[in-house]
Amino acid sequence: MEYAVVQGDIAEQSADALVNAAGTSLRMGSGVAGALRRGAGEEINEATMEKGPVDLGEVAVTDAYDLDADYVIHAAAMPHYGDGQATEESIRSATRNSLVRADELGCRSLVIPALGCGVAGFDLADGARIIDEELSSYEPEALEDVRFIAYSDDEYDTIRSVAEGTDVSAQADEREADR
Repeated sequence: MEYAVVQGDIAEQSADALVNAAGTSLRMGSGVAGALRRGAGEEINEATMEKGPVDLGEVAVTDAYDLDADYVIHAAAMPHYGDGQATEESIRSATRNSLVRADELGCRSLVIPALGCGVAGFDLADGARIIDEELSSYEPEALEDVRFIAYSDDEYDTIRSVAEGTDVSAQADEREADR
């Protein structure tokens, strides 16, 4: 499946479904979850908490409330126990399960962040490669418009480089040399 790499605030995106980078408790704290919580309103955290906890790599779905979407798919790429760190398998499963659930819901558009690569501590370039593999190999039934979103310039450059198959470390070296 083809997808686009975009930059911006996920809470300002318009799509059938937005994916939340969640932990297994589904408590919406900071990062992507915080942005979605601020955009949707406090009700989303209450609704999400009622659906948790979920197993690592699994997803839960809520209404999107005040966001410009129908659903928020809460993808548990990080555990809310132990060291709290995402793994290759948790990112892969959370990504795949988000895509499958969006298709089951009949969604035509989906925005997904770099699951597990924020507070969950997984390296962004490595996480983006895993997500890219899952997005590229997925055969959608309903999905047509999938966007892999980055917030900062550096995140965008890294994700775009992975999606284009270019050397991420060489680009980082170039940025550092320009400073």
